[in-house]
Formats: sequence, C-alpha cells, structure tokens
Amino acid sequence: MGRPAWGDRHEETSMIGSLRGVVLERGADTEVLLEVAGVGYLITVTPRTLGELEPGANVFVHVHHHIREDAQTLFGFLRREERATFQILIATHGVGPALAMAILGTHTPSALIDIVTSADNASLCLVPGVGKKTAERLLVELKNRLNLPMLDPVGASVAGGGSSVLGDVREALYGLGYAPEEVRDALRELPPGESAATLLREALQLLGARRA
Repeated sequence: MGRPAWGDRHEETSMIGSLRGVVLERGADTEVLLEVAGVGYLITVTPRTLGELEPGANVFVHVHHHIREDAQTLFGFLRREERATFQILIATHGVGPALAMAILGTHTPSALIDIVTSADNASLCLVPGVGKKTAERLLVELKNRLNLPMLDPVGASVAGGGSSVLGDVREALYGLGYAPEEVRDALRELPPGESAATLLREALQLLGARRA
C-alpha cells in the first residue's frame, strides 16, 4: 500500500525558515546548538559562520529546513543572500547540501557571482571536492541561476535611491545591448549619490572608452 499523497508533499516542504535564540554550543566541525524558547536546535553552518557564532550570543539565523525521507537537517546562515545562494545551488543538477555548503564555505555569494561571470574555473576548483570537470559543468549551469538582484555584488546602496537606482541603470544598459560582464564592471566604478540619468551617462562614457 502506497503512502498517502500528503506524505510526499510533507517531505519536500520546509517548515522552519528562521530561528532567533542563544548560542549554547559550537561543535568542532560545522554544527552549532541554538536554544530557542527552551528548545535546542542543532544547525549545520559553514566554518565562516561558525566562527561568528559566539557561545552565549543572541543571534538570528536564516534557515533552510532540508527534509528527506530518512533525515531532517537545518542549515543556518547569518545573511539572507547566503541562504538564497544555497537554495540555488542545491537546485542545480549534481549539487547536494554538502557540496553547496562547501562552496559557500570557500566563496561568499558575491565572490561566487564574480567567479561564474568570469568563468573562473581555477577559483571554483578551490572548493573541496570540486575538480576541473565539475567546475566546468557548474560554471555553465550557474551562469543564469545566479543572476539575481538580491545576490548582485553591485547591490550597494546609492544615497537617497538605494539599489533601485543602479537597477534602473543596469536595465537601461541591458536594453542598449551591453553584456552582463560589461554592465557589472561599469556599475562598480560609478560614484554614489547621483541620479539614474547621471549614472547612466557616466556608465556609457566608461563603456564607450573600453570599446574604443
């Protein structure tokens, strides 16, 4: 007799999205025990995150609740973009939670975007367990998946307008036919505090000089 349909859906549904509590213990590897309202949650984190979670500290953790038929695991991240990147990675063919955490333990989300954008095979091979062929495949598969505004390394705020100003400039440059790599490099050099029209004009000057 097969399992009821709701059981299948339950295995794929994340039930915990975040936790706020006190760090009770840090494991020797990549686990931390977080107490929330008297309940201790064992959370898997990257070594970088582990170093930021001091015992006794009150913290807020973004959580990916990974549910399988034989196990449930909580993966924790201090920054929302890290969780978003993790979820993109595990949705990629051949990338499980362990490899996704290894990637994030080696490269930040913004660094990973730069690696994928520039097809930097060597940097991706720095991740434990990633060889040349795996790196080449990941570069291809992640090319479009990581093109998200919330993960954009050029998402720094522009005074008075925030990232929406840069977003307007970015979309205008895309509409003019510039490649993502060209746009990304140009946006990095734009000064803060200017209007979209001014930034677009300066970006076009930069791009024109590079193509000359």
